[in-house]
Amino acid sequence: MPIQQTLNKGRVPVHIWTRDTQSAALDQLTNVSQMPFVHHHVAAMPDVHAGIGATVGSVIPTKGAIVPAAVGVDIGCGMNALRTSLTAADLPDSLRQLRHAIEQAVPVGFDMHERDPVRRSTIKPLAKTLDVILEKHPGIAKMQKRRPYEIWIRQLATLGGGNHFIELCLDENDDVWIMLHSGSRGIGNVIGRYFIALAQRDMADQLGRLPDKDLAYFTEGAQHFDEYVEAVAWAQDYAMINRREMMRAIVEVLTRKLPSFSITREAINCHHNYVVQEHHFGADVYVTRKGAIRAGEGELGIIPGSMGAKSYVVRGKGNADAFCSCSHGAGRRMSRTKAKKQFDQSDLERQTQGVECRKDKGVIDEIPGAYKDIDQVMENQTDLVEVVHTLKQVLCVKG
Repeated sequence: MPIQQTLNKGRVPVHIWTRDTQSAALDQLTNVSQMPFVHHHVAAMPDVHAGIGATVGSVIPTKGAIVPAAVGVDIGCGMNALRTSLTAADLPDSLRQLRHAIEQAVPVGFDMHERDPVRRSTIKPLAKTLDVILEKHPGIAKMQKRRPYEIWIRQLATLGGGNHFIELCLDENDDVWIMLHSGSRGIGNVIGRYFIALAQRDMADQLGRLPDKDLAYFTEGAQHFDEYVEAVAWAQDYAMINRREMMRAIVEVLTRKLPSFSITREAINCHHNYVVQEHHFGADVYVTRKGAIRAGEGELGIIPGSMGAKSYVVRGKGNADAFCSCSHGAGRRMSRTKAKKQFDQSDLERQTQGVECRKDKGVIDEIPGAYKDIDQVMENQTDLVEVVHTLKQVLCVKG
């Protein structure tokens, strides 16, 4: 579908690919559109919902400035998927032991590996750059309870919590896919929170003139602008490596537990919380995608549904009005608190029937009913992407 709503309350318009929008999300989009450095317009994807400062599901092009809260605190969060030569017939009747084996290999929640999961020599460039960042901003290290090196290295190849997941899925041909969703873990969260607070301190005498204090920004040419760009790029690289190392650990588990298999050439590793330099509408800009993936002409991406629904591998159409973007998932339709009040364990069991996953009260906030209908989300963005594969979850690991 084409653009379904346009807001004209700010300095630039906001184009929205859905009519299913919360009033809080519309307010946030209006706030962002008032910022003096936003270029041409703001795009909101069909999974759009309220976030902190900037709306989740928004694509914001800026000239000469970056808003750290628009990138968020889960810097570089994204998806990784591999198609295997396995088919549904190769999977055991019960997937419970396989789920437990993955959970043993990949720490979830706040847990981390007891030993370094990779050789430090293999991530020497990351360590060297982090040294530079921490030398300039020792406050980042002070925000962590343990030594930064011990945390960020031992959290490589770990999942985290919230909406992060590891899944085995079957596509329309009953081929088995491995799919996961995670980001830059604790170190990325600390970097995000640190620079959001730093931007607010830098703009202390101007915060009252902003539509939302969480839209505090760094201006290009200022010292902290360059240092934020360096730090956010580091966290994005870390997130990409974290997903790669996690996928490696999962493949090792499946190699031990399932018949011999190979990985096909269809492999995707993409961010959906990040900032990058691109050219749009006649200008070189910083594009912040907060809960959106790049969907350039011919580019493959992943749009996951909730833990009981379908997910999609898509190919981008390069839609200029969307800044070559699409949604990053189904998008929440209710808060975690509301989900816990509205649903109980029996609802979770019913809505995840046929999926091997946790079904206890600790993951009720991730129940499918708390999310938008993924099929409607996909219908709303037929001008942004085409579906290449439809995936159905059969196993899901949550933090």
